[in-house]
Formats: sequence, structure tokens, C-alpha cells
Amino acid sequence: LPGPPFTHQQMPSKMVYYGQTSCEQDTERYLDVVKYVFSYYKKEVPLIINTMGWVKGEGLLLLIDIIRLLSPSHIVQMDMCDWKVMPPLTSEHIHFSAGLHTKGKQQPKCQQLGVGGMESWKCPEGEDVSAPQHKLLYVHPEFPRAGVAGEVRVHSSILRDMSILGYLGHLQSPDIGAVLPLHSLVPYQVPFNAVALRVIHTDVAPSNIMYAVNASWVGLCCIPEEVRCQSEGPVLLTQTPICDCLGFGIVRGVDMEKKLYHILTPVPPANLRLVNCLLLGNISIPNCVLVGQQGIDGEIPYVTSDYNYSI
Repeated sequence: LPGPPFTHQQMPSKMVYYGQTSCEQDTERYLDVVKYVFSYYKKEVPLIINTMGWVKGEGLLLLIDIIRLLSPSHIVQMDMCDWKVMPPLTSEHIHFSAGLHTKGKQQPKCQQLGVGGMESWKCPEGEDVSAPQHKLLYVHPEFPRAGVAGEVRVHSSILRDMSILGYLGHLQSPDIGAVLPLHSLVPYQVPFNAVALRVIHTDVAPSNIMYAVNASWVGLCCIPEEVRCQSEGPVLLTQTPICDCLGFGIVRGVDMEKKLYHILTPVPPANLRLVNCLLLGNISIPNCVLVGQQGIDGEIPYVTSDYNYSI
């Protein structure tokens, strides 16, 4: 409501780094993340849940799973003009419809005893006929091109870049003046054996892990297990943990001789002491950060226009 997200960023009370812009490739982990974050909610204040816009096919089934999991008191459903794919998400529909990972209840086999109200119906013992009750507020826009997906997709990628740039803006001095390029800022030095590493979205051979991590956007996370390594590292996780994310950073360099990561991040030092895991996802640093570096003579690292697309 106050405006685009990048204009009013705040540190969340609870955050998990999912590492992808879409949950289509790993819906089970997405639901586990939702459960983990929602378990922190103390129900002391009202909670508004902003669901994603994937509401076709498996996306609709996943939305049913989420509604069933979170049991909201109200659902606001905004329809699209001349689009009949998505049914009204009434309590009955959620109760009896199968989700992607959950099953719906079967229609109760009730016997009618007589004429009258609800007292005239009797169901066999042991059958649960109670449905989750929520109030559906249905909004149907009448103006043309409401909810056209193509334009939104381009718009969302720009907003993501703006959010990353807004976050990196905390690295700059609060004084009004020239914006310093990232390569001129002093990074933190992190020993290889102090943090565990995990690439979320794909499998990377251990011999290539440093190529993947270097010049990448990473989630600075805290896993409950103590990171132990007999050697100088790196420490590699075999599974993606669902754990607290305390902020984000850029691995601006890897020192293989001294076994150090060089990381730029606006996360305060008190919180950095809790970080023992770096998660690398499919979120890239905005191109303008790499292309627009000042004071670089010659070729810009990690940027090329001479690329063979047949590779």
C-alpha cells in the first residue's frame, strides 16, 4: 500500500531464503518454508498473507494447500475480466478439493431423517463433516485487460532488481554525495571453515563450487548445527536447510590461498556473528551493478558481449 516494495524495505521478523523467483521446481520445499515462517506467528496482531500470482494448473492446487495449511479467517479473491479458470475459493471448495500435496475431504454420506433444518440430517459416526470456515470477499473487475500476465512478468523482474539495488543502497554512506561503486567498498573476510555452503537450485560439482559462488548473490543464514570442518574448507551441505536468513550479501571475491570469502553486506556485525551458512540461489546481481562499475580500465570482470551462444 505505501508503494513499490523497494521504497520501504524493512528487516522481517522471520525470513527464509527460498532462492528462486518461482516455486514450480520444488513445491514441497516451498510449503515447508511457509510452515516454518508461519510457525513464528504468535497471533497477537492480524496477519495479512500476500499469496503469489501463480493460480493456473498446479499453482491453483498449491494455493489450496496453502489455504488449508494456514486456515485464514478471510480470503480476498481478485478475479480477472473474462477469465473463468479459477473457481470461487469458498470454504466448501477448499474443504472438498484436492490440493497439490493434500487431499480433500470426501462428500459426507448423510442420511435424511425428516423434513426440517440441520437437525434432520445425521451422518455416520467417525466422519468429519466440519469444513474450515472463512469469509470469501470476491472482487470482479469490469475494466478491460485486468490482470494481463505478460506485462506483469516483465514488471516483476524490474521490481526484483530495484529491491536488490535498494538493499545494496544500505552499503552507501547516509550523507548525500556520490554513490561509491561496490568494488571500492571494504568487504568482510570470512574463513572457508566458518560457514557452510549450499547451492539451492542446481547440482554443482564440489570442484566447481567456487566458480559458482564467486561474484554471486547469497543468503546469509543460520543453521542450528555447528559448522565443523577438519580441514580448511570449504564446508559443503548435501541438502538445502530450512533455516533463518539474516540478510543478503555479494561474494565479491574468493581468496584461494588464504581460504577466505570476501563478502559485501549491510547486515550489522552483531547479526553477522550468527551467520554460519551461505545459500546460493537462482537470484542474480542486477546487470547494471556489473556493467556500470566506475573506474574500471579494460574488460569488466564477469561481463562480456563476445559470447558464443552455441555453448
